[in-house]
Amino acid sequence: MLTMDEIKKRLLLEVAGLHDIPEGAYNIRADGKSVGRQSSAHITITPKENGSGLEIDILPGTKNESVHIPVVMTESGLKEVVYNDFRIGDDCDVLIVAGCGIDNCGNQDSQHDGIHRFFVGKNSRVKYVEKHYGSGTGAGKRILNPVTEVYQEENSSVEMEMVQIKGVDDTNRTTKAELAAGAKLIVRERLMTHGEQNAYSKYVVELNGAGSSADVVSRSVARDNSYQTFDAKIAGNAPCSGHTECDSIIMDNGRILAIPSLEANDLDAALVHEAAIGKIAGEQIIKLLTLGMTEAEAEEKIINGFLK
Repeated sequence: MLTMDEIKKRLLLEVAGLHDIPEGAYNIRADGKSVGRQSSAHITITPKENGSGLEIDILPGTKNESVHIPVVMTESGLKEVVYNDFRIGDDCDVLIVAGCGIDNCGNQDSQHDGIHRFFVGKNSRVKYVEKHYGSGTGAGKRILNPVTEVYQEENSSVEMEMVQIKGVDDTNRTTKAELAAGAKLIVRERLMTHGEQNAYSKYVVELNGAGSSADVVSRSVARDNSYQTFDAKIAGNAPCSGHTECDSIIMDNGRILAIPSLEANDLDAALVHEAAIGKIAGEQIIKLLTLGMTEAEAEEKIINGFLK
């Protein structure tokens, strides 16, 4: 394994599922600098000339390969902005794993803003996994503000898994996508907030080509005094299909604002939105109580199943 302390290793496991050096291309960033980088025969990772991030180039025809670019932070008071550009050639099939974990045991806020741009070639398939995690006993906040931009060429497919389950005090997630003819975008967001946390998720999807499609679904739980906003807009600018959905559980004094939005600019744009916010159904709790669980255990069981 790379030379990192146990806290950084734990964060790396949480956000990227890594016990050891990953196969294929990777860049692991810890406390503001790269602690390990490797390119592969088909995937090249190079630092930007100004040192603000990475250029990741994936050759046309690359299949069944992966790129890992996780970030971990343990310095209280560290704030950084990183710009990463991914250029995926035509006819590729790749997995990209990002994510950031912050352990803050100090009194100053720690913050990571990651701006990722994806340029996806024709007929390519990309799965993108981004996980956020926070821990630490300090009074300083753990702040994450990711920006994701996706530009899809004809008949490309992008599947995004966006996960934030624990420990992030403030997050402002912005995702923008532009799809050409036949392109497909799938987004699955899973989010839980607690304490005094705040989370804002914004999606803007432009379906510009005939036969393009988008399916943006968020599942979330707001506990304690936390607050969430889900703001999703799908614009149909051609014959296309789009669906956005927010399904949320509210607990304690939590608050959730859902703003699904559709814009049809073509006669043959078929767009649908759904939103549901409510508490855990009493009959679900009762059923699990009859199986010997406590009420707290029953709630956790239901939440874990809901967020899978």
